[in-house]
Amino acid sequence: MQKNNFPVTPAIRFLRQNNISFSPFQYEYEAKGGTKQTATELNVDEHSVIKTLVFQTESSELIVLMHGDLEVSTKELARILNVKTVTACSAETATKATGYQFGGTSPFGTRKNLPIYAEETIFNLDNIYINGGKQGFILKIDPNDITKLFNVTKIKVGIKK
Repeated sequence: MQKNNFPVTPAIRFLRQNNISFSPFQYEYEAKGGTKQTATELNVDEHSVIKTLVFQTESSELIVLMHGDLEVSTKELARILNVKTVTACSAETATKATGYQFGGTSPFGTRKNLPIYAEETIFNLDNIYINGGKQGFILKIDPNDITKLFNVTKIKVGIKK
């Protein structure tokens, strides 16, 4: 794919600035299509499609990276964070914190510097497919590059849908 055939989002600028290799993919975004649609469009296993989820505690927001075929146990996440509750942010709060529209959230180039937690098994994969900062725009990257960019906390909070 040629360089100019995909959007240059804050995520793309961030990855380029940090010399991280990626392969961009665009597809027809479908509201509520989720990672299942992404996996189908890209012809990859849904387990390798990583969701960028924005959660909040009583005092702050945070990002959780999770396999597409799993959900986050907010109860377990709250226990790990040593807080009373963890809830998914509203689309408005997530957009305000990240600068990205709901359905196009990327962990790269966010508006606020949010702590990042990642399901530990993500790093067992050779490549992952993660949002590039726009609906219908996915990046294929080496999951270990995430640890080069951020102080990621690896956790085990994934549960079957």
